[in-house]
Amino acid sequence: MTAVVTPLQPGRGAAVPARPRRRKLTLDRVSFMLVFLGVPLAIYVIFVVSPFLQAVYYSLTSWSGFTPTQTFVGLDNYTRVLTDSIFLRAMRNNIILVVVLPLVTIVLALALASLLTVGGSSRGQTRGLKGSDFYRVVSFFPYVIPAIVIGIMWSRIYDPSAGILNGLLTRVGVDSAASFPWLGDERTAMPATIFVIVWGFVGFYMVLFVAAIKGIPAEIFEAARIDGAGRLRTAVSITVPLIRDNVQTAYVYMGILALDAFVYMAALNPGGGPNNSTLVMSQQLLTTAFTKGQFGVACAMGVVLAVVTLAFSGLVFLVNRLLGGKEETR
Repeated sequence: MTAVVTPLQPGRGAAVPARPRRRKLTLDRVSFMLVFLGVPLAIYVIFVVSPFLQAVYYSLTSWSGFTPTQTFVGLDNYTRVLTDSIFLRAMRNNIILVVVLPLVTIVLALALASLLTVGGSSRGQTRGLKGSDFYRVVSFFPYVIPAIVIGIMWSRIYDPSAGILNGLLTRVGVDSAASFPWLGDERTAMPATIFVIVWGFVGFYMVLFVAAIKGIPAEIFEAARIDGAGRLRTAVSITVPLIRDNVQTAYVYMGILALDAFVYMAALNPGGGPNNSTLVMSQQLLTTAFTKGQFGVACAMGVVLAVVTLAFSGLVFLVNRLLGGKEETR
């Protein structure tokens, strides 16, 4: 006995879904795509993708930067870069910065943002500290100062003979601070530089987190307070998970800054610090290109720096996904 299967006819059984109609390309749609998609894409390709591809090509040559010809050397420049002790020291310094800078800056910014939004009196409506608007403006002020000005200013503050820091420490009785070279001592050069960068950026990220926290309904904080949650527990269990995307963005931006950090390092320690303790990859790249005239090797350093930056960004997004950022936000 065989079964006979009959196809469904239109109007009998399940309805046949209508095929979506394709929208016609009109002059308005074409012009809109050209202006708002084509032009930005062309600018990005010309000024971002094309220079990077040129750098990749030059990194495979022995180009000196001032000759019309380039001799192809393959991966020799990369081998030279990855076996250069000075560049590896610079990469190590960048890794220290990328580990310490985002962590310290974001933790401080989150703490200050929590105080200015929900860190006020525990009675009545949830609010921040008294005078929070004033603190917000004062904390943001260092960010509007150009980085090179910040570097020069703090290099004068750290000056061992005429710096205000040693003068203040000596005045309060710290005699060992007299003529102490904060940027000239291998033990303190990197911590002193990290402090300057954190000082310049913590206010900006504090304002960023304040805006994100203000987007959280006040009822959530009031419910946590009724349940007996303290300020620290509220910040860790409620505030941070609800602004996770903002924290992730801030971490990526601070990591990219830490992998560059050229302006601050060049202003505070142009020579790379004592025993290259503050030398970063971008500084070594500049020296290799314009002092030694080895543009091919410098381009290889730039490609390595770009790859490390992309790897860092991908790692941050991967960790956020593994920790369930999207699910917690929902």
